[in-house]
This record gives sequence, structure tokens and C-alpha cells, in this order.
Amino acid sequence: MRKALVVDDSKTIRIIIKRILVDLGYGVCEAGNGVEALAVLDSEPQVKLVLADWNMPEMNGLDLVKAIRREPGYDKLKVLMVTTETEIEQMCQALEAGANEYVMKPFTKDILLEKLDIVGMLPAARV
Repeated sequence: MRKALVVDDSKTIRIIIKRILVDLGYGVCEAGNGVEALAVLDSEPQVKLVLADWNMPEMNGLDLVKAIRREPGYDKLKVLMVTTETEIEQMCQALEAGANEYVMKPFTKDILLEKLDIVGMLPAARV
């Protein structure tokens, strides 16, 4: 089973994204900020996909992406930013930091599926 990590300080958003991923056959871990996310990644090496918000306490999503990309063991992780930040400058920052894709809130299930397909994380049964 593929495993994903949903990182957002909003429990509601985590639930929404988790439901979509579970429907796709993913096992899902959750974290409320970047610090928690790094701890989950350390304890759950089977995580292959991270969906992270930008605006979170303790460690924001951009800093999380940078921290992930500094770790050689995480070089195969796919990272999607899922955020309310809609400025092109923020999108560029996230992609330059190492995010594989960028999803703007509010989003639909179809948009999320499209982004997962782009990064090669949509299960074969759904393609």
C-alpha cells in the first residue's frame, strides 16, 4: 500500500485530503505542522507522498519542503504544496525549493487527482 503524509494545521483540510487519498488506496499519516511532519517521516519510511500546507505554526510548508530536500534519504519523496497562497511568486518559491507540484485552495478532488497524476502518484487503477 502506498503511504502519504498530509500536513496542515487545519484538521478539516487534513480530513478532506485524507478521504480522497484513502479512496485511492493510500494509507495516510497526518501532521499539524512541519516539525511534526519531519518526525512522522523519520518514523514512517514507507511514506512516498507529502501534501503540505504553506501557512502553519512552528515550521511552515516552505521550510518543510526545504528540510525534506536537504535530506538525501527523502530524494524520491513527491511533495505537493496545498495552500491558499495564490501568488505566482509563492508558487515559484515552492517549486524552486523542491515541491513537485502546487495545488491552490480551494481545490476539487479532480484537481488533486490531476496533480497526483502529473507527479506519478495516481494509482494505476485510476489512470
